Amino acid sequence: MLNIVGMVFQYALLSVFLYYFIISVFGWFKRKEASASMFPPKNKFAVIVAAHNEEIVIGSIVKNLKQLNYPRDMYDILVIADNCSDKTAKVARQNGASVYERFDSVKKGKGYSLEWMFKKLFAADKIYDAICIFDADNLASPNFLLEMNKQLCMGNKVIQGYLDSKNPSDSWISGNYSISYWTSNRLFQLPRHYLGLSCALGGTGFVMAWDVLKEIGWGATCLTEDLEFSMKLVLKNMRVSWSHEAVVYDEKPLHLPQSWRQRRRWMQGHCNCAQRFLKKLILKAFRDRDKVAFDAGMYLLQPFIIVANAVNMIITGVSFLTGEKSIVLNTRTVLLALLLLILTYYSIIFVFAEGKLTKRILRYFITFPIYSLTWVPIIIHGFIDRNKNEWVHTVHTRALDITDVKSLERVS
Repeated sequence: MLNIVGMVFQYALLSVFLYYFIISVFGWFKRKEASASMFPPKNKFAVIVAAHNEEIVIGSIVKNLKQLNYPRDMYDILVIADNCSDKTAKVARQNGASVYERFDSVKKGKGYSLEWMFKKLFAADKIYDAICIFDADNLASPNFLLEMNKQLCMGNKVIQGYLDSKNPSDSWISGNYSISYWTSNRLFQLPRHYLGLSCALGGTGFVMAWDVLKEIGWGATCLTEDLEFSMKLVLKNMRVSWSHEAVVYDEKPLHLPQSWRQRRRWMQGHCNCAQRFLKKLILKAFRDRDKVAFDAGMYLLQPFIIVANAVNMIITGVSFLTGEKSIVLNTRTVLLALLLLILTYYSIIFVFAEGKLTKRILRYFITFPIYSLTWVPIIIHGFIDRNKNEWVHTVHTRALDITDVKSLERVS
């Protein structure tokens, strides 16, 4: 019985891992794209920063956004001070942002605050060409809006920027987070952009055309509003594009408990979205022969695949201990182990290609399998709590400017 169950798991997992590996191959080589300088600034942006008790870091991002290489009269900086009990609103105003204070003790979280802000913008006389979303702990590369302007001029409607790290060397947790993001950028996001699939919105550093938001609305208020909106787009025959040159630097958690809370929230939202959208995406994929919907469905399945792999490892271990060694030493097990090893460590090449492989980051690869294994209980925890919608705030403390980040990248 164990052999039969193990065989089913192994065939399924081999197929999935091969699918992800084949997709990643299309990100091995970067294509040469048109320069942003070829597209004069024509799009006017509403740059929205969502903030909840972020007085330590809010000033840094507002100052950073004011210094972007884009005509200053073609973008407005709008800060949502959402249920703040500190000086977030005051600091944001002092640094030159337009601040909108929101207080709602029931509808808490970023998704609700964005919904509230979009309604205000729709009701106002001022019209924008696109909306740009950041978190309060972020910093944007100087060329961010120039690159997004290029993407909009090329006909892309929803674009995710390159998700980088503000503090990769602070701890083994922030280092492993950073490795995950760099790997995802190169081997998940970029190949999907090249293949015409939908990339994943990362919650921050993304742009959406005004007409798209007006047409389909926001309505994304679960714990992973970015994933929810991504799935809505795919079901509406739209997709998320990717800009590898528009970089947003994000502060990663420093310690495992903080990381656990954040990732559990992600998994709660992910499982909730899978519960709501997976069936619709699979039906659309087969009914319309829609490769974008199929790939989006595969993305929603990803956490469950990770857990299935853990179950397979347990079954394999039990089989070995009970003397059923055939399941351990067959070809499927060897191939699965090799694929896992490749998917875990061949990303070193691409972290190097992205210019991120310092001596410290190389050392963090030693702990990367441990970090990866922590996903299993987190996914299970998130699945159990998938219908809970309580937002947990992540505290941010890294008040850097863009020159600080650039200097940190050069530290080996």
